[in-house]
Amino acid sequence: MRTPVTYARAYVARRVAGSVSCAVEELAMDELGEGDVTVEITWSGANYKDALATRADGKVARLDRLVPGVDLAGTVVESASDDFDAGDSVLAHGYGLGVSHNGGFATHARLPAEWLVPLPEGLTAREAMVVGTAGFTAALCLGRLEKAGVVPGDKPVLVTGATGGVGSFAVAMLARRGFEVVASTGKVEAGSWLRELGAATIVDRAELAAPARPLEAQRFSGAIDSVGGSTLAHVLSAVAWGGAVAACGSTGGSALSTTVFPFILRGVSLLGVDSTATPMGVRRETWGRIASELGPTELERIVAGEVGLGALAPVLDELLAGAVRGRVLVRPG
Repeated sequence: MRTPVTYARAYVARRVAGSVSCAVEELAMDELGEGDVTVEITWSGANYKDALATRADGKVARLDRLVPGVDLAGTVVESASDDFDAGDSVLAHGYGLGVSHNGGFATHARLPAEWLVPLPEGLTAREAMVVGTAGFTAALCLGRLEKAGVVPGDKPVLVTGATGGVGSFAVAMLARRGFEVVASTGKVEAGSWLRELGAATIVDRAELAAPARPLEAQRFSGAIDSVGGSTLAHVLSAVAWGGAVAACGSTGGSALSTTVFPFILRGVSLLGVDSTATPMGVRRETWGRIASELGPTELERIVAGEVGLGALAPVLDELLAGAVRGRVLVRPG
């Protein structure tokens, strides 16, 4: 008989008097939060949102004592749900994970069963966390573009923030689906890496961050944008008639100053993409696509490194500074 789990080792961010301190601690299982399924976490991933959750001005954390980690994969060890049994391989991301509910930077998590996705056939737990929230978001963006009528063989599709988690997966997934990909980045040294992922052309992000005319030349049939701000405004002005932009981030700013002309003179669609509250049906369908037809054939190209809980702090700092290329995996055990 398996010994009941009594505590978890976790990376904890504590907010006290307006400041946040982080340390690796031991938490009793009942401190992990409400949930009818307990998961032994084998892998998690470090995300920009996780870094914000450890900052006093991050405006992400909803708990004064929070275990960050907005995605995780592992094995069910205890379950009071009819949907999952001990031994099941699962993954979870979004909803309140790592924001209003303790997340993946721990050896264990206690979660509602309705937050869990069975690990798709064809993916290991580690591979699922290489993909993680970032790859899932990129897959959602690609799906939205396809439904809007953006197809391979027309003008290229642009990816902004291409060296980030979402951007790198967007480049690889679009290329696998047969699109010509233009990758925008401020990291000149990353050009060869982006071409290995499938980018046909590299453009400097400064070119797209510059103020744009109401309508620029029709360069792209579509775009996946994780930057926002002035970059998104510029991209909208350069999309061809009937094209679409899937917007999923705001690392370059949350304000959007543009005109109606891309929409009323070119029929461009601006598609908002949110991975946090994606309904479970869409969630499972998207993970199925990732496991079968969207996942990059060489996932390891996107892995920037692996860290344990005790080495998370500098990685989170690098994420905030935009210094991470691809995905950093977290080994909680």
